[in-house]
Amino acid sequence: MQLARTLSVYIARQFFIWFASVFGTMVSVTFLLDYIELIRRGGAKAQATWSTLLEMAALKLPHTAQEVMPFAVLFGTMLAFWRLTRNNELVVARAAGVSAWEFLTPAALVALLVGVVAVTVFNPIAASMQASYEKLDSRILRNAGDPLALSNAGLWLRQSDSDGGRIIIHGSKRSAQQLLLERVSVFFLNRQGEFAARIEARSARLQDGSWLIEDCHRFRPGEPPDSFPELRLPTSLTSSKIEESLASPDTMSFWELPGFISLLEQSGFSAQRHRLHFNVLLARPLLFCAMVLVAATFSLRMQRRGGAGMLIVSGVAAGFLLYFLSDIVFALGLSAKIPVLLAAWTPAGVSMIFGASMLLHLEDG
Repeated sequence: MQLARTLSVYIARQFFIWFASVFGTMVSVTFLLDYIELIRRGGAKAQATWSTLLEMAALKLPHTAQEVMPFAVLFGTMLAFWRLTRNNELVVARAAGVSAWEFLTPAALVALLVGVVAVTVFNPIAASMQASYEKLDSRILRNAGDPLALSNAGLWLRQSDSDGGRIIIHGSKRSAQQLLLERVSVFFLNRQGEFAARIEARSARLQDGSWLIEDCHRFRPGEPPDSFPELRLPTSLTSSKIEESLASPDTMSFWELPGFISLLEQSGFSAQRHRLHFNVLLARPLLFCAMVLVAATFSLRMQRRGGAGMLIVSGVAAGFLLYFLSDIVFALGLSAKIPVLLAAWTPAGVSMIFGASMLLHLEDG
């Protein structure tokens, strides 16, 4: 019993050390690539100083780290078991009657724990830093502001007018079938940011490149209010632009997503992206366990056939296939071609089934 516990702790430690080493290497490489890309994008921007771009790369780093973590688990497991095999440690363990499932269990449990911590602790930090990164990216590299804000108080939109001023639109309700705001307030600000006029209306509908404002009253400083059955306010906003301007799922933490999904649905917006992202996060610990099984499949084959080169090729191929499958299934889920649950859990489920079936074949014939 003591021997089995000691072996489990040793294998878990080896797995975690190799996972951390691979993860650190991959994160360092992606950080350098992101920084170089930001330098390229900010070459013609006066505000894009080297220190600012370095800050942006650092803010983006946790989000990138989340994306490479499954592959770090895969390659870390392969290298850990390859080293144990090369040193004949697994050979001795198997000769002593220890099955592959027994020495895989510690690594799988550590991978599960890493996945839980990554989702519940690391993800909120990464989401907060990604939100800061996107604000800097929008302000410095894209020279654009956020045209939309959604809260329990309603929908806030911002656009420019032909005189260079700003127009702020607020509506307390939105129709699910079309962009229809009720109990609308429209605020007009001049170039200096000073209040110029306000419109209070029963509703506003976005159609044909303009807002159709119905049953409205216009108020100007020092003038009596004017009433109109309807007004047209030109705009460059479209329904698709407004939905794209909603907070990205990557900037919402795991704990905030359920509430924001509920808010989106109550406001009539599609919550497909956010619901899919939330389920992907839920499936991540299972995906990490599946990566351990897949990596062990290749490691056990190397034990019997030899060849570190084949190990590397097999790992790269497995990682590429995983990325390719995840990307396709995610796109299908995002376009609502397949259910959200199927899109989110398919990569983890398929990897788990593949790894378990291959291990059963290798161990039990």
